[in-house]
Amino acid sequence: MPPVPSGGPAAHSAVRPERSAWRDVPRLQVKRFAGLAMAEAPALAEDILREIRREYPHLPLVLDESGEPMALVGIRRAIEGFVQLQLADAEDRPRSHPAVFQEFGRGQSLHGRSLDSLQAMYRLGVRLAWRRLAELGQRALIPPPAMYELAESGFEYLDGLVDQSVRGYAEAAARQAGERLRLQRKLIDLLLTERTEHPDHPERGAAAPPDPARALAERAARIGWPLPGRVAVGVLLRPAREAVAPAVGQGVLLDMETEQPRMVVPDPDAAGRPELLRRAMAGWSGAIGPPVPLPDAAKSLRWAEAAVRLVERGLLPAGEVLHCTEHTQALVLLQPEELIDDLSRRALAPLAHCGPTHARRMADTLLAWLETRGGAPEVAARLGVHPQTVRYRLRQIRELWGDEIDDPDRRFELELVLRARRLRDLHGGP
Repeated sequence: MPPVPSGGPAAHSAVRPERSAWRDVPRLQVKRFAGLAMAEAPALAEDILREIRREYPHLPLVLDESGEPMALVGIRRAIEGFVQLQLADAEDRPRSHPAVFQEFGRGQSLHGRSLDSLQAMYRLGVRLAWRRLAELGQRALIPPPAMYELAESGFEYLDGLVDQSVRGYAEAAARQAGERLRLQRKLIDLLLTERTEHPDHPERGAAAPPDPARALAERAARIGWPLPGRVAVGVLLRPAREAVAPAVGQGVLLDMETEQPRMVVPDPDAAGRPELLRRAMAGWSGAIGPPVPLPDAAKSLRWAEAAVRLVERGLLPAGEVLHCTEHTQALVLLQPEELIDDLSRRALAPLAHCGPTHARRMADTLLAWLETRGGAPEVAARLGVHPQTVRYRLRQIRELWGDEIDDPDRRFELELVLRARRLRDLHGGP
């Protein structure tokens, strides 16, 4: 039977009410019963533990600092505490020892067991204790109605002890969850650290560099994370309203402690994974980088961060978690903004002296011609204008760029900057 709850409702409920059959028992008989029970407590505790270990042979036996089994100490204290609690007029109130039974609950949690088996052990202990106490009640001439009340009090007392174990179980589970999150964040940090190449032949006497693969395997093993062959790294933007962490499923590493939460998705192309992530990410914005070999996780992170920056600038759609592999063109053309702007100024310099409207029409015609590689009819069909208008514009284009318009490298530059400008216009960018 577990220890006495500390001053909570369960402890008070075990005290006899003002008018009861137990209180009607003469105090001399109550004290005689209590004396017999206290003397019997050590042997009774041993009998209870022996029976519990017979029913549960795999129950670990943890010793306290004195070398005595903690379970035996807890059972004995629980019996003594319960008996003392019945002496309502005793000068010294019984001291409670909830830490023992909280420790039982912690042990169940730390070993990955549920509280069901522990509660079954408690009930077994109470049944055995009650049989012995009933015998002692007969020897002390306690009337049956009073013993019935004592039995009810015993089960109320048991509820209090269970409460203590539940508290210990919950505390241990919370600590375990916190420790796992800490270890998981350290694993994510290591995964997303850029690999630094070390010389094949370090200088004589220099310490050997740490092995990243070994460190990664050790950290992954501590949280039971199987190392995948490929991963994709995601970066999330927090919703305007407070939101719970997305239920990304088992195996996905999620770090919600950073300003922009990060996640590492193992085997991102595995069956069912994309659909699971899509449902889990409802209401979130962000991006998931391309799948890469595990050692290259930092590269996937870089692309995800680049995509998120484009989302923040309004150049990629918000309100969903994008996959970089579906927006390759935008990432390639829009992400190096300064380089594209400089190339655009140089490549489109011939349009600088045209009016804004005319320059826009000429640029649209040039891009349509570069993309179709066709004649006036094909370009006209794409632009929705008359072929003769296209012929006129193409003659102007040749006048503006001259022979350079036939140079493959120059045409490539022009198509690149014009496609980048169209992407910006499509998403309302500057």
